[in-house]
Amino acid sequence: QPKSKAAFGSVGRRIPYRILHVINQDGESLGNMHRAEALRLMDQHGLKLVLLRENVEPPVYRLMTGQQIHEEQLKRAEKKKASPKAGVVQKELSFSSAIAKNDLENKTKQIAQWIEKRHHVKVTIRQAK
Repeated sequence: QPKSKAAFGSVGRRIPYRILHVINQDGESLGNMHRAEALRLMDQHGLKLVLLRENVEPPVYRLMTGQQIHEEQLKRAEKKKASPKAGVVQKELSFSSAIAKNDLENKTKQIAQWIEKRHHVKVTIRQAK
């Protein structure tokens, strides 16, 4: 069975924690409860348990419908698209080997500014005829 890629915590019945903090589908806290009780609630209401925060004690799970899970994944995908990429920006500069001294100094200053901003810089020098 291939694992589905969720934009956030695990969805379903496999819960590694014994005690959970559970939030219902309306966002109201149901408090801390044992894993078995949370699974029973999940089955009673026909919902799924979704891990929201696991680095807190106890981990926070939320009861959600399939529609809510889908909407949350879409929201997170949009947010990820909107945020600027954390990747490295590459700048490219090309000039002739017969460049004038003043132009060379200006381009060198521009390269230094790009390096300060932590951009990768690619310099191409063409041979003058």
